[in-house]
Amino acid sequence: MTVNIKISFNGEDAPRRGAFPSGGELGFTLEIPRTLGIGVPKMHICPDGGADRELEPAFASTDGEKDTYKIKIDPAELIGTDGLLYYCFLLPQGERMLYTHSVNNVDCILSEQDDARFRLLIYEQGFDTPEWFRGGTMYQIFPDRFFRGVGEVHYREDSEQNDDWYGGVPQYGEYPGAPVKNNVFFGGNLWGVAQKLDRLSELGVSVIYLNPIFEAASNHKYDIGDYMKIDGGFGGEAAFAELIRAAKERGIRVILDGVFNHTGDDSLFFDRYGRYGSGDRYRDRYCRNAAGEVECWWGIEIMPRLNHKNEECRRYFTGDDGVARKYIREGISGWRLDVADELCDEFLDEFRAAVKDESKGEALIIGEVWENAADKVAYGQRRRYLRGRQLDSVMNYPLKNGLINFAKYGDGEGLYNVLTELYSSYPRAVCDSLMNIVGTHDTERIMTVLGGDEDRGFSNDELAQKKMTAAQRGKAKKLLKMISALQYTAYGVPSLYYGDEAGVEGYHDPFCRLPYPWGREDLELLDHYRKLGEIRASHEAFAGGEFGFIDHSDSFIAYERKKAGDRVVVASNRGGTHILGLPGRWRDELTGAEFENEIPVSPETTVILSEVK
Repeated sequence: MTVNIKISFNGEDAPRRGAFPSGGELGFTLEIPRTLGIGVPKMHICPDGGADRELEPAFASTDGEKDTYKIKIDPAELIGTDGLLYYCFLLPQGERMLYTHSVNNVDCILSEQDDARFRLLIYEQGFDTPEWFRGGTMYQIFPDRFFRGVGEVHYREDSEQNDDWYGGVPQYGEYPGAPVKNNVFFGGNLWGVAQKLDRLSELGVSVIYLNPIFEAASNHKYDIGDYMKIDGGFGGEAAFAELIRAAKERGIRVILDGVFNHTGDDSLFFDRYGRYGSGDRYRDRYCRNAAGEVECWWGIEIMPRLNHKNEECRRYFTGDDGVARKYIREGISGWRLDVADELCDEFLDEFRAAVKDESKGEALIIGEVWENAADKVAYGQRRRYLRGRQLDSVMNYPLKNGLINFAKYGDGEGLYNVLTELYSSYPRAVCDSLMNIVGTHDTERIMTVLGGDEDRGFSNDELAQKKMTAAQRGKAKKLLKMISALQYTAYGVPSLYYGDEAGVEGYHDPFCRLPYPWGREDLELLDHYRKLGEIRASHEAFAGGEFGFIDHSDSFIAYERKKAGDRVVVASNRGGTHILGLPGRWRDELTGAEFENEIPVSPETTVILSEVK
């Protein structure tokens, strides 16, 4: 038995929420079971990094079983326009003191230690995210490995080609982390992306996220040479313009990968090899250590770090003729910011202002953040990503981890906590725009994660050749179908990493970057993802609808999405057969099966239920 904490905002109930716009009043209702023997409670609340203020809730009522206390606060008195607040209630019980705390920022646990307080995020009034993104489906493409399109391309003289599209292995180092040139190309390009848009439309894709496409020496392009040019090996400006045109014709938007923390050493700015003829002209735009040596990202010598404290450096990206505005004008709909944790506040503030101004508020900004972004601390600094002046949203790595742990270990409680915490931590518009992933170019392929041997003790030579057995693939496929249905129906926007829908497998980078197996896809998986795209597009509830749990246990979760008259119930089971009680008649949109009042959810299965009227 524990206490219950309810929150209201400007007099309206705000259940299971912990993020609110500035300018409003927060109300707290504390319900304390009498059997706990609690005395008069206190509230401790403090701004991030500040001192506690002790407040005393007022006694409101009792029903003989529980006592109810209430208190109202004005966040502006504590933090001003925006920021973080941390609070707990102190509950005297005889000679000891109990504290409220939570593992998911919603459900209350009593403890003798004040060590896990509830968090409140106050964000700028009017902060919103682009409506066009909500309810959509994202598709991530690593251009060199997607499709060899017909069109003019120009590779650097020091590049090499791998013509074995179906059997070739990406170039790799002697051991994980060993230097590698990454100058071997399979030949995918932007012409190819444009020529496969109809296939993407069949999957319900509404937005494409491209890994870097700017001029660079490597096949991955994270060592950018010139931000103002599209790489010739991908087809240059002509292919880019054709992709934007063809995508717009089909109602598909394109966002680019903004690698603004570092460049390549073979670049316009750094020009280590004299290719660009710029010499030392831009060297003051890089970070230097106490000895005056240029710092490199994670110590990788070919990737010197840009110094965004330097105004000229920032303005190259955020100025009127800068990178951010240039590509918005050329038709993209937003940016995914690489290693957002390493971009300073000044840069992020200016970048958002430029992007939103150029796009009249319509462009999207997603940050690469691997943890809860509401209270993220990076390099000793609290970040303010989601308070209204920087990011629209982030990559949802916590959900990815929760889904994998649910699939592999049946951790339904962990998945419940992840979904609960993020929904209570982020502004509602952010929740509706989260980039929901199960894999990316930086992680092992999801099929390998779910069914393959763990990546422990194997050499790169072994991993390059290692394949899953038929039994392993069968297991992985079943689990992937289970969690992808959750990925597509939870709040946020699913992001499908190219080839996952085809059953591509592979270990860590670069083995997770194999070419797409055109004509050799796993057709069962491909049909499954087509169906998910159809289901997602047919329900208004997935475009910003309410999210709420119906049930959860160690190996089972069930939630609903609601908007206007549209209601969808999703249930997923990792353990033994579970019966979900649900009054009325329901149809599983994945299988077409119909049920009344009781829905059996088989092991390792997810059902997506709509009411039969």
